[in-house]
Amino acid sequence: MIGFLRGLILRKQPPHLLIDVQGVGYEVEAPMSTFYNLPEAGAEVMLYTHLVVREDAHNLFGFGTETERHLFRALIRVNGVGPRLALTILSGISVANFVRCVRDNDTAALTRLPGIGKKTAERLVVEMRDRLEDAATGSSAVTTGGMPPREEALSALVSLGYKPQEASHMLQGIKESDLSSEEFIRRALQNAVRQG
Repeated sequence: MIGFLRGLILRKQPPHLLIDVQGVGYEVEAPMSTFYNLPEAGAEVMLYTHLVVREDAHNLFGFGTETERHLFRALIRVNGVGPRLALTILSGISVANFVRCVRDNDTAALTRLPGIGKKTAERLVVEMRDRLEDAATGSSAVTTGGMPPREEALSALVSLGYKPQEASHMLQGIKESDLSSEEFIRRALQNAVRQG
């Protein structure tokens, strides 16, 4: 399995990337959420990857954050959701908003995504509910070890796609200091929904 790639971006044509890793060109497909944050062609990039092996092809998918990759991996385990549809979902909705849709049973918001009908939206809500914890916070356990809960929450919010300044602002409204990182994240996301 290829866990990540670090190299130079040779070509960017959404959703396709060509990355030169020490003289080997890797063709990678990435969601628009990753594309928005990529540097210009010629710059170095590091992407978390997932390799899908089929009889007729080996497809490499790349993600700007481990959180996106966790959600992608959870999505492709849902009956009827393949890699292409998972990429479409990640391109059309942030991880945080997807988590909110599943938790709130908001199938209407999911059906606004291309390729998602009512039945698929309902299946996503039912099947993803159990997998949300891994998808939403999976990267924080890997990257933050030993941080205070508020800082861990800040790191997790940034990995969910919020800018550091936005994430810090979301956490400022929480006065309690003895909460777990998960509770800080939950309350920060609730604050963002209320303010949005």
